[in-house]
Amino acid sequence: MYDLPPDLPRLRTLETYLAMLLSDVRDRISKIEQQQAQAKPLQALPDPPAYVLSYLRERGQPVADSVHLGDCKQVSHHTRPLTREQALQAITSGGLRACEICRPDSELGVLDS
Repeated sequence: MYDLPPDLPRLRTLETYLAMLLSDVRDRISKIEQQQAQAKPLQALPDPPAYVLSYLRERGQPVADSVHLGDCKQVSHHTRPLTREQALQAITSGGLRACEICRPDSELGVLDS
């Protein structure tokens, strides 16, 4: 333990000094945090793609599976972003299915036949 004074007046003086010191330390911390916040502007996250192509793995090879909206929660971990035109082509003549949950085909205006 620390060697503290035995009497109350000196303990009160020490308490006051430490409270002032703690206040100074907190002020310095606050100033440094503000400087660091100004030095590093926050970067906005890029917008997710409007459409993604989801891949499955078959015998270690990627195989195109389905088209999803970019924010679909059912999409696999293996994806590739698609433009609107690419997504439309993949669903209509590319032989890929549209996700039944997020329904990119409805978004693209493709009617079920």
